[in-house]
Amino acid sequence: MTSDHGPQFISSAANPQLKALRKLAQDNTAYRSAGRVWLEGDHLCRAALQRGLQPELAVFSEELWPQELEKWASSSTKIIVIPPALFAGLSALESPARMGCVLVLPHRAAMDPLLNSVVLDRVQDAGNVGSILRSAAAFGFAQVLALKGTAALWSPKVLRSGMGAHFGLTLHEGLDVADLEALQIPLLVTSSHDGALIHEQRLPRPCAWVMGHEGQGVGEGLMQRASLRLRIGQPGGEESLNVAAAAAICLHASASASQP
Repeated sequence: MTSDHGPQFISSAANPQLKALRKLAQDNTAYRSAGRVWLEGDHLCRAALQRGLQPELAVFSEELWPQELEKWASSSTKIIVIPPALFAGLSALESPARMGCVLVLPHRAAMDPLLNSVVLDRVQDAGNVGSILRSAAAFGFAQVLALKGTAALWSPKVLRSGMGAHFGLTLHEGLDVADLEALQIPLLVTSSHDGALIHEQRLPRPCAWVMGHEGQGVGEGLMQRASLRLRIGQPGGEESLNVAAAAAICLHASASASQP
């Protein structure tokens, strides 16, 4: 059943719309060819709406739709309602969220050479990447530059880890080291064993913090280009920090240094 203003009820797993949604929800790079991303759960969908982004499609499990009717009835967003079993087959989560949205991939602005930035050098774990995006958004680093080999920035797992941070950032991915030559701000790199202690330095701002591969760290090419090599003091004696934890410390240090 369909009306001009009401939801479309779908009950077949073979429906072409559901096949396309499954690919978006379960394939980490499907968004690149589709030009769309799948946001699962109320939190992500609301985060997009709060940033002025209007989903082109909202999908609800039949058991949730009656509760959401009042919120979405006047929306211009197309709405699909499906049985719980079909939503579970669509979701990539162990506990499906019972709703999701499809968002046209936000337009990517040109790289800003003077904007506070975070460079991701082959950071491969989706949870780490999402966590770094959250820290970037929290501490005023509005541009993220991901080199080739980094986890897909708009993949479902990174989106979930980012908790809505994507919508307040300008994201660039698939870059080469040479692309960073366009930046007109200092590159700051971290190392477990080399460099000056971060808390003893006057940090430049704006700047671009480089966060490296979980096992190999920052590549030598970027190390050579760095204006500052820094390390985080670890009086407890651990060998190294998780890259997402290190990013949070570094970005917070920069944000704090810029306060009057």
